[in-house]
Amino acid sequence: MNIYNDNWLGKTLNVIHSNDSTLVSKQGLVIDETKKTITIQEDGRLVKLGKSSIKFTISDSDVVIDGALVGQRPENRTHRKYRMA
Repeated sequence: MNIYNDNWLGKTLNVIHSNDSTLVSKQGLVIDETKKTITIQEDGRLVKLGKSSIKFTISDSDVVIDGALVGQRPENRTHRKYRMA
C-alpha cells in the first residue's frame, strides 16, 4: 500500500522541512489528523502541526510527504489516488 493512502495514526512522524525552523526535526507519535492539521505526541506533550507548512516522513518510510498535497480529511485521503513525481 502507498504511504500516502495508509493510516498514519499510531505511527512516528518526523518533520524534514518547514518554513518555520522551530518545527524542523520534530518527531513524535501521530495522535490525531484532521483536514489541515496533524497532532503528534512529543516527549509527553501534544504538538499540533499545520499540514501545509511541513514536509515529513512517516515511520521507516523514505518517502518525503509534502503536507500541502495531503490536505484532505484522513478518511478521504486513504481512498485518493496520488500522482507520484
